Amino acid sequence: MSAATTSPAVRSFYLRRRSPTVAMPRCRMAVRSAAVSLSPLLTKLHNDSATPLPLLRHVADSMASDMRAGLARDGGSDLKMILSYVDSLPSGNEEGLFYALDLGGTNFRVLRVQLGGKDERVIATEFDQVSIPPELMCGTSEELFDFIASGLAKFAQKEGNKFHLPTGTKREIGFTFSFPVKQTSIDSGILIKWTKGFSVSGTAGRDVVACLNEAMERKGLDMRVSALVNDTVGTLAGARYWDDDVMVAVILGTGTNACYVERVDAIPKLQGQVSSSGRTIINTEWGAFSNGLPLTEFDRDMDAASINPGEQIFEKTISGMYLGEIVRRVLVKMAEADALFGESVLEKLSTPFLLRTPYLCAMQQDASDDLQAVGSILYNVAGVESSLSARKIVVDVCDTIVKRGGRLAGAGIVGILQKMEEDSKDLIFGKRTVVAMDGGLYENYPQYRRYLQEAVAELLGTEISKNVVIEHSKDGSGIGAALLAAANSQYI
Repeated sequence: MSAATTSPAVRSFYLRRRSPTVAMPRCRMAVRSAAVSLSPLLTKLHNDSATPLPLLRHVADSMASDMRAGLARDGGSDLKMILSYVDSLPSGNEEGLFYALDLGGTNFRVLRVQLGGKDERVIATEFDQVSIPPELMCGTSEELFDFIASGLAKFAQKEGNKFHLPTGTKREIGFTFSFPVKQTSIDSGILIKWTKGFSVSGTAGRDVVACLNEAMERKGLDMRVSALVNDTVGTLAGARYWDDDVMVAVILGTGTNACYVERVDAIPKLQGQVSSSGRTIINTEWGAFSNGLPLTEFDRDMDAASINPGEQIFEKTISGMYLGEIVRRVLVKMAEADALFGESVLEKLSTPFLLRTPYLCAMQQDASDDLQAVGSILYNVAGVESSLSARKIVVDVCDTIVKRGGRLAGAGIVGILQKMEEDSKDLIFGKRTVVAMDGGLYENYPQYRRYLQEAVAELLGTEISKNVVIEHSKDGSGIGAALLAAANSQYI
């Protein structure tokens, strides 16, 4: 397997590697007793989190099986296997001015791109980001979409002379909407429920494209949504524009998801619907997968305390939002049972989600003899003192949980490829096949990235893995939405 990635430069994902300015007092606890007494706990964690090759094969096989069941009928498996209604992927021939709007959290992004066809491709791009006021996240649907339409209108007014709208056409926009939606066509979808801290009234059960179109009309903005996509589908489209071999897209960031190009005749639940190209993109919603995962007591406790117990188990095992919390729960037990941090007060460390994944990454990058960065993070973030022995144990715990997450993500990718290969007979493994990756966890955590790539190579074997390219596609979903707007333009 080959892997194209950006260099793991220290970005906002990482903490500084050097000690913060707050001084860290010397630790007074005994080193030897902690190291010896913790051994059974650490050994059990290693065993419960282990991802040997047979387990990874079972996960990959189960992923492929659950995909088939989800394609056969709605509710057929944990995987929703949502139809994207994207059957026209960007070809490179697209020309003109197109916009994208990305709403998936506390900010929304707007982007415009001038496309010049096969010869010139992307001539110019511009983007802006707008923070959503907290009161609008729990206000009315009209208030939220009016705010978004106003931001879009302001952005459109700044269109420079690098951008040209063909005469007689209307501006078209691709709308990336990363909330649970039941898609009904390429340009319509019903909101199932708000997530990520949003509780906007009057939107659930409505077509979110209609909500945006109505708001744009109220603001006098002459623009039309021609494609509604989620961020994973946008990532695939954005990567596919540059590389025809892209068949799968995976997002590994705070959350996780995957989508892939599927043959329409391999989707029984389509019930006779036709596609002009004979293929479409399926949004797996793979975060809900749960079959055969190696779970620890800490996973189960975290799940039980979550807002959605029993749901999104794969996501809770592999994504950036949860890795740090699993490690924190392990460290609390080690501190309480075996005095890992001596007599330190555990008040701060007992705070849920205090230990974010970027802290794990920073600790795993610490190559100093005394693990100074590890000690600084433990003291300044978690409020505990640590000996060198304790710091080594902390790094071991981080590595154990991150290794499991990366290897399971790799097995999930192989499961998708395996399902595609079984249906296409050598059209996947017999040629170059690209998996486009996006998300801060994959981009900025080198150990996680390496464990993922190693698992893919182990599962596929030397020869086949040479054909599978895992490629980083940074911020691909934004331009991907604009490209899908172009590919599905009413003027084609």
